[in-house]
Amino acid sequence: MWARMKKRVLLVEDSPSLAAVYQGYLESKAELSIEHVDTGRDAMVRLMQSPPQLMLLDLKLPDMNGMEILKYVEENSLPTEVIIMTAYGTVDSAVDAMQGGAFDFLLKPFDAKRLIVTVDNAIEHAVLSQEVQTYRETFARQSYEGFIGESLPMQSVYRIIDSAAGSNATVFITGESGTGKEVCANAIHSRSPRQKSPFIALNCGAIPKDLMESEIFGHVKGAFTGAQSNREGAAARSNGGTLFLDEICEMDLELQTKLLRFIQTGTYQAVGGSQMEQVDVRFVCATNRDPWLEVQEGRFREDLYYRLHVIPIALPPLRDRDTDVKLLLDSFLTQYATEESKQFTGFEQDALNTMMDYSWPGNVRQLQNIVRNIVVLNNGELVAQEMIPAPVHSNMPMHVEKKVVGMTQHAVQAAINPALTSTVIPLWQVEKQAIENAIEQCDGNIPKAAALLDVSASTVYRKLEKWAKA
Repeated sequence: MWARMKKRVLLVEDSPSLAAVYQGYLESKAELSIEHVDTGRDAMVRLMQSPPQLMLLDLKLPDMNGMEILKYVEENSLPTEVIIMTAYGTVDSAVDAMQGGAFDFLLKPFDAKRLIVTVDNAIEHAVLSQEVQTYRETFARQSYEGFIGESLPMQSVYRIIDSAAGSNATVFITGESGTGKEVCANAIHSRSPRQKSPFIALNCGAIPKDLMESEIFGHVKGAFTGAQSNREGAAARSNGGTLFLDEICEMDLELQTKLLRFIQTGTYQAVGGSQMEQVDVRFVCATNRDPWLEVQEGRFREDLYYRLHVIPIALPPLRDRDTDVKLLLDSFLTQYATEESKQFTGFEQDALNTMMDYSWPGNVRQLQNIVRNIVVLNNGELVAQEMIPAPVHSNMPMHVEKKVVGMTQHAVQAAINPALTSTVIPLWQVEKQAIENAIEQCDGNIPKAAALLDVSASTVYRKLEKWAKA
């Protein structure tokens, strides 16, 4: 709907003759509604009253610098794309404008074709940004049934859980240790019609195999040494609810045969018993191994694999969820500071950079433990670099910000491409080199690179995608 509406363009140009020329260039664009103002003050008033979708902004205005207006747009997160126009173009001012949030940079004089192409691209980006924002407001969730995360991989997990929860189909969860497999199983149960019935979890790797059958099916008095009374197993306790078998690939092959029969028929026999019991159980299982590899290696029954692997859910490792790390850090810091009666409210920038740089091989569980360690062993309002324990702190790479942020922008551009000191190259190439250099310096961490470039990660992803298609 938004994409079909007439787009408002605010032209901020103090020269009446140039303003008339630019309006003439755009008169063929029937989908645009163009308003002209000639001072920065009038532009600010329009922005405060009703932000346009696009602003063509002259840098040299009679009452203020156009960069101040651009800064206002960015600081207030206005839904306005900005195209900077100036007759005083330099590489430094171009980089300033792009890092300040401008969509593009036009060096006067420019012709109608250049203006129209740039405006079309900016409008297309504005429409896309609005659609993404609408999606986030409508569908994206920062937390979900015990999970914390707004990244696209986690949104996919949430949608699968939503779809699978109402079914009785078996769910097979895979993922590295610490990714939240039991949280996922709990979410499935909590969203299901069985939510008021028991959720029983068994870790197949933590119980000796001699006792595992009894843990699942129970036993009768005298079934084995130490069985002094009848005991219900997880199968009986989860009747009407959900039975979660964690680390299922650790289960002994002989017991896998009995489990297969139980899943197929819904009946079982207690250890030492003679009576068949019938229960209504929904099965959820999980492993941190590759289950199909376990089948090929002969450690997991193929028929049991197919019986369990009905609805697979693959939980992403934290290293693939860069945009979630800050959410997790803030959430756990607030939680543990409250529990421990500490005053922590956030992270110093260096400390945050270190935490964002780390690859988190232990995933969310490791991050959670590190934050608890920091809160318990330290005091203060902000988490400082020296409070971060090993291995996170000892893994810290060279500070990119010391390499980049500490340099002048001219020095940065000269370092990216020495030819810039004597040769003018297209702005998009300067921007491309700056982004690629930042990503390389950040070891491929795009959100970190975007933060150092002072732009949003989505902007970097969009530009990389555009260049890949070129």
